[in-house]
Amino acid sequence: MSKISEETRLEFAETVKPYQSKITAVLGKEKTVLNAINGGAKDSAYKKIMLCEDMIYVSTLYMAQNSLSLKILGVKNNEVLNESRKIIYKAIIYLEEIVSNIIDVPYVDLADRQEVIKDSQVLQRFVLIKKLGLAINLLELAFGDNSKWKWSFVELKGRYAVVAKNFIDMRLAAKTYFNPSSEDYETTVLYIRLITKLLEQSAAGYRDKYELSTRRIDDMRNGIKFLLARHKLALAIGDKTNAEEIKKKAIVWKDKMDADQKSGSSR
Repeated sequence: MSKISEETRLEFAETVKPYQSKITAVLGKEKTVLNAINGGAKDSAYKKIMLCEDMIYVSTLYMAQNSLSLKILGVKNNEVLNESRKIIYKAIIYLEEIVSNIIDVPYVDLADRQEVIKDSQVLQRFVLIKKLGLAINLLELAFGDNSKWKWSFVELKGRYAVVAKNFIDMRLAAKTYFNPSSEDYETTVLYIRLITKLLEQSAAGYRDKYELSTRRIDDMRNGIKFLLARHKLALAIGDKTNAEEIKKKAIVWKDKMDADQKSGSSR
């Protein structure tokens, strides 16, 4: 790789200044909002939803800087990509604080958490979740196939899948799913399809991580939890055939995990 000239470095520094200024402004706003939340603001859950959206925006600003680095300097900027990764985690954490990070949870157990965001429309929630997913996918593409973060994206996508699932009021969504006359019908169907895909991908991701990388039982256990969450979703929308197949699959995975544990402990 040819040496980057000082002139080119200065050009890059000047070009990214507006992006960095926007990042500084949004993070400053975040501090103000957090102070309000810590001061006992009644609408803290809605403020956290807003902060989640702000963090998604910041993550894209960091990714834009990486694109400029590639264009001007001809090199990938892992530093800003890592900052983007950290910010996306913050976005997810804000949603986790509202709806929890529990993978396999009865929908009724989320009732109190859904109550505090009941005025948030399903379309607003779906759009936010789609934005978050797009940011994660763009970041993974920016890092590339041989990134050291390859397997950490399994966790990131898993946590994303969980908040996507817990962010919708499934007790209401399961009814809307069968009501084509509802104004939320199309959005709800699309949302549930998305959750279905995310849960299946996370289950497979954790299984692959276990088999191909870590051999850590908690990774396999998480894969099973995602299958069980997928099983609950299938039951909620009356998909009994798939629910039964998923249940059988979870049993096979658990038997595999137990056998691996037994084999490992006997060595």
